Amino acid sequence: MAEFTFSTEQQELRKAVRRFAADNFDEETVRRLMESDPRFDPKVWARLGAELGVLGLAVPESAGGVGGTLVDQAVAVEELGAALACGPLFGTVYLAIPALVAASAGAARDELLPELIEGRKTAAFAVADQAGAFDPAAVTLTATDGDVTVSGTVARVVDADAADVILVAANGSGGVGLYAVDAAAAQRTNLVTLDLTRPQADLEFASAPAQLIAGPDEAERVITHALQVGSVLLAVEQVGASQHLLDIAVEYAKTRLQFGRPIGSFQAVKHRLADLLVDVEHARSTAYHAVWALTDGSDDPALAASIAQATCSAAFSRVARDAIQTLGGIGFTWEHQAHLYFKRATTDAALLGSAEQHRDRVAKLVLDTAAVERVPEVAVGSPR
Repeated sequence: MAEFTFSTEQQELRKAVRRFAADNFDEETVRRLMESDPRFDPKVWARLGAELGVLGLAVPESAGGVGGTLVDQAVAVEELGAALACGPLFGTVYLAIPALVAASAGAARDELLPELIEGRKTAAFAVADQAGAFDPAAVTLTATDGDVTVSGTVARVVDADAADVILVAANGSGGVGLYAVDAAAAQRTNLVTLDLTRPQADLEFASAPAQLIAGPDEAERVITHALQVGSVLLAVEQVGASQHLLDIAVEYAKTRLQFGRPIGSFQAVKHRLADLLVDVEHARSTAYHAVWALTDGSDDPALAASIAQATCSAAFSRVARDAIQTLGGIGFTWEHQAHLYFKRATTDAALLGSAEQHRDRVAKLVLDTAAVERVPEVAVGSPR
């Protein structure tokens, strides 16, 4: 039986990203950035791309990336998730870059991809999903003027508040296509969000100039691939944040005294923390199984992604809730970082489908529509 282990290079990558996050995403900095405009530091973002090279770890060298694997990308994402890093990770790294990698080479795609990888530009992915799956019937935008402009509205787009480029799905003359639109051509209405570190905006396009990234012949495959990669990277982020909260709760239980004893010595607290450890390890296993499966094409990507999302969303939500209970009164205050993670957990649980929706999809894939001949896709969005 195969056993997954991290390579020496991946372990060094983890250390490097963890050091970078400690220097640039400490709690004080995160609190400052989440109240700023934009809600991230463009210089730090550019360093993530050009200096650390972590924005395009899974992008082939031929496309301007590092030439690593999706596992490499996940290692970096886990550490950034643990630090609650402020930046357009969801829109740019989780969704836009995988979509561009899966799309066929073209002038618009080849020009945009290196700029996103190197952190010179950021992107948002304005494609409505049905619980993390692409539904062409849910596309609300229309490609007009010979498919060179788009019109319509898209609600609640993550990272669209300050994005340079918006990737949109639109109904064109030949079917649904994926287009790149300069964000300056969109009317943006920034929203008040529960998680201030993950901004959202409503978008309205009125004959906005657009460049075709993927035509009707491949748009569904490209978008589906992006949503699956986005789901597994979001799951890994949830694992990193869950582990961070668990570490905080365990350390507090070791030092907080009650009746002259550390509260961690009480059986009820021990059991709660032990249960959270099981949840985190279970989440980590499902998340990295999904990443590994997409990397090697060793499992059905839709099934693996849904299992990861169902498990990790539920685990992060429970860890965030129970960590606050372990911390007691201090955990409920604005001054403690636990509430920041609680809000991230609540927001993440609603992105790309809830745990309940993904469990329902797993049941359908396994019990209703399972097919032996289904060929898994690899991390660049193409069949093995």
